[in-house]
Formats: sequence, structure tokens, C-alpha cells
Amino acid sequence: MHDVVPASAFVPLAPGAPAEGEARWRVFARTAFPFLVVGLAWEITARLGVFPARLFPSLEEVAYALVRLTVAGILPHHAGETLLRLFAGFSIAAVMGVAIGIAMGRSRRAEDIFLPLVSIGAPIPGIAYAPLFLLWFGLGNFATILLVGFASSFAVIINTWTGVKAVKEIWVRSAQSMGADNQRMFRQVILPGALPYILTGLRLGMAQAWRILVVVEMLAGVQWGLGWMIFGARELLNTDVMLAGVAVIGIIGLILEKHVFQRLEDYTVVRWGMMEQ
Repeated sequence: MHDVVPASAFVPLAPGAPAEGEARWRVFARTAFPFLVVGLAWEITARLGVFPARLFPSLEEVAYALVRLTVAGILPHHAGETLLRLFAGFSIAAVMGVAIGIAMGRSRRAEDIFLPLVSIGAPIPGIAYAPLFLLWFGLGNFATILLVGFASSFAVIINTWTGVKAVKEIWVRSAQSMGADNQRMFRQVILPGALPYILTGLRLGMAQAWRILVVVEMLAGVQWGLGWMIFGARELLNTDVMLAGVAVIGIIGLILEKHVFQRLEDYTVVRWGMMEQ
């Protein structure tokens, strides 16, 4: 017997309904439109000579500097050193921030100890801690990594603490009524319920780590790094090199957001049903 084809398969698309490929094209166009507008405005400003060409290069000159430095291996070396410091500092912030945030959410005593300190330290800009860390730990990578980890941990702590406190009481009581011990309670109820907040805190912490790292690389006397490269290019008025470094920072940040945090979110909270995609 032949398979029966449902009648819905023959229902035509509604007028004006975009096909799947067309919908993806529209999403891409909508995403690219702001960049095209900014790029066009930048190019027009550069061509009209509103600013000196040395200080306001065209996009062609920036792209040429980007390619030239990449082929020479200079830009990958700078980016690699910055990424090593970023991941080292952010790992400290992630481990310390999640641990303290969970402790604050689960223990009233820990909350009483850490919450005043976090409330005071979080509003202070990370760069304000830089002179202290450089005096205490000296110039170089060690002070830079510690400062990045310290300054970016506040966002992780606050969001993790908020997530643990936001777990619904009915979930906890239901697990207790079914005989769940503390370990199973944490692993199967507290952690999944708080994970959307934890991921938000990690995202904010990563952004904070980027900001403080690029600035500290200009001050800490490191030999390589995107911040160091931008600062050195400023001294020589190489604006095209500065903008190439800024572009690389933005590209790396976008890659981390789309291919690390978003995929982690898809594999956890979206799959578990804790958040809609």
C-alpha cells in the first residue's frame, strides 16, 4: 500500500510568508545593516578629510594594516598573549565567583560575610585597582592575571548568588519530600535552576575581563598583547594599527559569545527546559 500523504503537505504558504532560506537571509541582512551604515559613515568621513588622514584612516588602510600584521605574525602573537592572560584571569574569576556565589545563596552566614564586601567592591571600576595590584605584585603577567580575575569576579558572584536565591521553593520542597539528600538537591535542583543566572554572570564577567585586561596591558609593562600594541601604536600615531587591534578584540569577543557561551547555553539550560531559545 502507498503511504498516505497528509493534506497539510499540500497547503500553500500564506501570502508574504518567507521561505526558510529567505528568513535566514533577512536575519543576516538585519544583523549586517548597522555595520554597513557605520562603515559607510566612517568611509565618507575619511574620504571627505574631516580629520587628518593620519588620525582617521579609511577602512581600506585599516584592512591593509590588519592583513599586513597578520601575515607578519605580529598580530597573532599579540592576540595569543592576550588570550592566555584572559583565560587565566577569567578562570580565576569563574571558579572563585561561582563558589562564593553558591555559598552566599546557600548559607546565611556566608551571605552576611561576603555581601557587604561584594556590594562595596563591585561598583568600583576595575582600573581603580590597577595601581594597588601593580604595587603589590609588580609589573608583568602575574599582577595582570590576578587583577583580571579579581575585577571580573564580582559580576559572577552577584549573578550566581541571585540565581541560587531565585530557585523556586516548591522545587526544593518537592525534592525534599522525595527523599533527596543535600548532594542530590544541589546537583539536580539548585544548580539547574541557577544556571541561567550563572551563565549571565559569566558573560558579564568575560566582558569585564576584556575591558580591564586591555587597559592593564598598557600599564603593566608586558611585552606582548593587544592592549600593549594599541598603546604603542598611539605613541607613533599609527591609527590604522590601533583600529586593527580594536577590530581583533571585537572579533574575538563575538566568537566567544557565539561559539562558547551560546553553545554552552544551548547544551544546558535550553535543553533542560530552563530557558526558551
